Amino acid sequence: MGLATGAVLAAITTQAQAQVPEPDPSAVADVLVVGSRVPGRLATETAAPVDVFSGESLAERGFTDLGKILGFLAPSFNYPRSQTAPSSSSTRGFSLRGLGPDQVLILINGRRRHASSVLNFNNGVGRGTVPVDINTIPVAAIARIEVLRDGAAAQYGSDAIAGVINIVLRSDAGGRDVTATAGVTEDDDGQSGVLTGRIGLPLGEDGFLTLTGEARTREPTNSAEIDPRVGRVSQRTGDPDATNLLFSANAEAALAGGARLYGFGTLALRDSTSVPLFRLPSVAPALYPQGFLPNINLDMLDLGGSIGVRGEIAGWRYDLSNTAGYNRGDFEVSNTVNTSLGATSPTRFDSGGVTYGQNILNLTVSRGFDALAGANLAAGLEYRTETFEIRSGEPLSFTGAGAQGFPGFNPPTPVDVDRNALSAFIDAEISPFAGLDIGVAGRTEDYSDFGRETTGKASIFWRVAPWLAGRATASTGFRAPSLQQQYFSTVTSQLSGGVLVNVGTFAVTDPVARALGASDLRPETSTHYSGGFVLTPRAGLTFSLDAFRIEIEDRIALSESLTGPAVVAILQRAGITNATQVRFFTNAIDTETEGFEATGNWRTRFGEDGRLNLSLGYAAFDTDPVNLRSNPVVPTLPLLAASSLNTLADAEPRNKLTVSAEIEIGPWRVTADAARFGKYKASPLGPTQVFGSDTTFDLTLAYQLTETVRVQVGALNLTDAYPDRVVGQTDGRPYTEAGGIGVDGREYFLRLGASF
Repeated sequence: MGLATGAVLAAITTQAQAQVPEPDPSAVADVLVVGSRVPGRLATETAAPVDVFSGESLAERGFTDLGKILGFLAPSFNYPRSQTAPSSSSTRGFSLRGLGPDQVLILINGRRRHASSVLNFNNGVGRGTVPVDINTIPVAAIARIEVLRDGAAAQYGSDAIAGVINIVLRSDAGGRDVTATAGVTEDDDGQSGVLTGRIGLPLGEDGFLTLTGEARTREPTNSAEIDPRVGRVSQRTGDPDATNLLFSANAEAALAGGARLYGFGTLALRDSTSVPLFRLPSVAPALYPQGFLPNINLDMLDLGGSIGVRGEIAGWRYDLSNTAGYNRGDFEVSNTVNTSLGATSPTRFDSGGVTYGQNILNLTVSRGFDALAGANLAAGLEYRTETFEIRSGEPLSFTGAGAQGFPGFNPPTPVDVDRNALSAFIDAEISPFAGLDIGVAGRTEDYSDFGRETTGKASIFWRVAPWLAGRATASTGFRAPSLQQQYFSTVTSQLSGGVLVNVGTFAVTDPVARALGASDLRPETSTHYSGGFVLTPRAGLTFSLDAFRIEIEDRIALSESLTGPAVVAILQRAGITNATQVRFFTNAIDTETEGFEATGNWRTRFGEDGRLNLSLGYAAFDTDPVNLRSNPVVPTLPLLAASSLNTLADAEPRNKLTVSAEIEIGPWRVTADAARFGKYKASPLGPTQVFGSDTTFDLTLAYQLTETVRVQVGALNLTDAYPDRVVGQTDGRPYTEAGGIGVDGREYFLRLGASF
């Protein structure tokens, strides 16, 4: 029986070897930076799954920012669009494999990207997290995006628990492109305009300088209905009013001795206005007898960049770089009132702001050893510094009850903190024979504020036949508590039991937080297992299936809003009069996430000039909270209750299906996308509600008018799909802020482009 089975397998393998054509030249586009430090590794040859999206494909879509594009293309990536939360509607986070935005490491050209200064302190998806703002990168500047779906902290450092997203910038040494896009929703709101320009210039014989600029504006959308309390539309539910100015530069040039000097930089300016909840006429009848809707304006500046040199000495490749990042967010609230000041209250307040900075010095060396079973060895050192600062708002913004909508930043003690971290890693791969790759990696990181963490990873990739490969990884990871989570402090207006109250968020070191059960934050630690297979039955056609399990201990979360006589007494003793509830960050929960992902990609050509790209993806994941810990100081006050646990584990779609097709025939190109988001749970009115699945279709038609001019028209959410309605809503807000499709309905866009 064994001999017969072996003979059959040998026959199948021989037949496959005979039938598999030469590799598709287009596969060169899938050469990776992440997942492996072996130069030239393809996406189909990695031990962990990697999705690759070309910049050309991203730019074909009609969405105005990168987060929305990935949200409808990448099966494991979700992009919930908060609407009424001032901290998250203008700086939106994302998730990978069902985990939070700060559990995903973002790289630009392989370099760690800095986080936002703005922490998500509102009650929505991503609550308590600090995202990297990927919408600060102009889409026109992107050559490709690599999404590594695997734990990679041992390879790339803290935060890479769910995976790594690497954004590779374009490296054009010639050419010029200009595009103009206009869009509007079916309801005639959300008018948008995008103007982009890119130019490539040569530097020396084989260098380049690529400059990209983007101006993007979008008016607010609103799906609110008549508020029965006042007999008119009072709320605003949808995307905020936003203007973005983005710029990027990417350059490389040759130096003497074969070395290469490289660098990139990004600049982003954002002016965005979101709204909290409508205030009834009874709140400030003297100033707003009809009630009022506060406006919260975010003025953001974001800077990032890297400069480095790479080359080779005595067979060793080296890469020395310095990467810096800075993000500042200033808040202002208008069309509002401080009720404690009565009729003399101003209606506009400076609410203060936050800043975050990061600097990384990195040295990586690597070398291949062809004589030693094709081994590759890489090692490196990294020194990182971080700073975080809170600027208090004007005194009237937080006096007494504070400004309605956002009482402003007012930490009890000034927040101007910093820390540093020194890390070292080693990453080795070996190929004992053709088709088998074994990898191990280890990293230790020493932080000045909480100490040292060590992580490791092992991986295997085995191509058992030309058309079949198996792969598996096992790794440990960690995420350092951010400075924002350790020291953030503010007072905000939140819904509690259907009533607006002022909730104080206190740093874990604050005496108020300590008296209610807070303690120093510990790093999250994780164990990640992944395994699957890859099928390549013919050139241009691939299938993959991967299952995973992620166990996270000491997960950092924003606590429940603690309330009651004991809380009020502690606040009063501390002299705090503008808050009645308290919350802080805590390591009170562990979680377990399981799931699987399946992808299929087919690239082919037909006729004389026809081309077809077809992609299919499905992801399913389930997160379960385990080992919930009680409050060590006040046991009657739970650190995390049902609503917070639901936001952490169940407020995102449990599964997602994506289908994309790109067809090009002569001057015509058709792009069609479909996305189905699975069920999720949310608690918009207190009780938990299960929301059904949602499906959207996007269609784009492009035509090359001349050699230099191209026109494109498209419809997003062609079927005008909306999420399920909130059961029992009484204020005119029919939809929850969770889910995947948003609440903007059908949209149309027109784009005109020129290349010269």
